[in-house]
Amino acid sequence: MIRKIIKINEEKCNGCGLCAKACHEGAIGMVNGKAKLLRDDYCDGLGDCLPVCPTDAISFEEREADPYNEAAVMAAKKKTAAPAPVSGASGESALENWPVQIRLVPVQAPYFDGAHLLIAADCTAFACGSFHKGFMKDRITLIGCPKLDAADYSEKLAQIFSANNIETITVIRMEVPCCGGLEYAAAAALEKSGRDIPFNVVTVKTNGDLV
Repeated sequence: MIRKIIKINEEKCNGCGLCAKACHEGAIGMVNGKAKLLRDDYCDGLGDCLPVCPTDAISFEEREADPYNEAAVMAAKKKTAAPAPVSGASGESALENWPVQIRLVPVQAPYFDGAHLLIAADCTAFACGSFHKGFMKDRITLIGCPKLDAADYSEKLAQIFSANNIETITVIRMEVPCCGGLEYAAAAALEKSGRDIPFNVVTVKTNGDLV
């Protein structure tokens, strides 16, 4: 049948994932860092995803498509229903400092002395299952999201690099383009600080694998 359905321009998509969260039917998913219409019959054509897209990558089109299948959508929702509440924590946290948000952390703190610093995009901890053991262990962790904070972290990070004896800097970011802001801010901060600190960047795919 010919009906109204969403269309996603992958060239405009920045991989933020807001449309997938806004789609209550589960019609949109993230594939290789880009939003994708997964099933025509899950899209109701109402366009809840349109207003949340920051790059205007989503529009309507009329084309041949399977009719909206509400029964299939409801069945899929039941399968992905939230699990029972967690009764107790498992696993050991590797966090060695508090606070962790770049905006909140002090410029100087005892834990920065001789620190191996991890600057992480906040999504990486959720995408990468081995985040605590593989990245946070024996490191001081700072997190941020330049897209959500709408902030330039470079000045704050430059102050931290200049005022403390930082041994190494590791930046861990997602593969999505908006995470490039965190990598750029850390690199710019290192240049501003005038310090010669070993600097490494690790990129995580949306499926949790490392690039």
